[in-house]
Amino acid sequence: MLKGKTALVTGSTSGIGLGIAEKLAAQGANVILNGFGEVDAPKAVVEAAGKAFGTKVGYHGADMSKPAEIEALMAYAQAEFGGVDILVNNAGIQHVAQIEDFPVEKWDAIIAINLSSAFHTTRLAVPGMRAKNWGRIINLASAHGLVASAGKSAYVAAKHGLVGLTKSVALETATTGVTVNAICPGWVLTPLVQKQIDAKAEREGVSPEAAQRDLLGEKQPSLQFVTPAQLGDLAVFLCSPGADNVRGAAWNVDGGWVAQ
Repeated sequence: MLKGKTALVTGSTSGIGLGIAEKLAAQGANVILNGFGEVDAPKAVVEAAGKAFGTKVGYHGADMSKPAEIEALMAYAQAEFGGVDILVNNAGIQHVAQIEDFPVEKWDAIIAINLSSAFHTTRLAVPGMRAKNWGRIINLASAHGLVASAGKSAYVAAKHGLVGLTKSVALETATTGVTVNAICPGWVLTPLVQKQIDAKAEREGVSPEAAQRDLLGEKQPSLQFVTPAQLGDLAVFLCSPGADNVRGAAWNVDGGWVAQ
């Protein structure tokens, strides 16, 4: 379905981003990965998913907190792939603390990576999408883009902001072939969430399994983690003709979290 399209997925060397990149490659899209840490293994996963289509997989290690590096990433996409047709803004970090104890540098970093990076990639991608009259921008927000939790002021602020950015740009592109939507996952068992489970287990003196059950029980009625594959399948749908008129949506995939 996506043969000939190029997808840029930020924060895609693991977790949700890698799951989405894999699903897009399996539909024939060329994929540009971005993120820190191990590169060869995730690149091999995406190449394998797109092997039947001869999918081309690239990588750029831009630090998504730095606008100049984001500009370099988008220039790389233009030079090596002819631009970005599908932009998935997934890069994100987390820090948990009460507002009076929240480190200023952590606030700045979370806003920069979780929100401002999506502004920079979007502003640079939209002109090319408009010129082709086709594009898909998918912002990975969160259930925390729709509701709040204590101790996560920066993350909640950034994710609410990302939902707002999604709606504004969706309106700006509403008469074009460019759609802009947000996916709002609940708990996904990513390295980021595993850190929270481990911290909870240590803090409360319980096993990791008990901490995991408690974590899900607090918010997610299904008591099941959302999977990166499920989010990837939704991203594929949002790239399909069936989603041509899905614009400005904040689509929660959260096991019932925000239905409560």
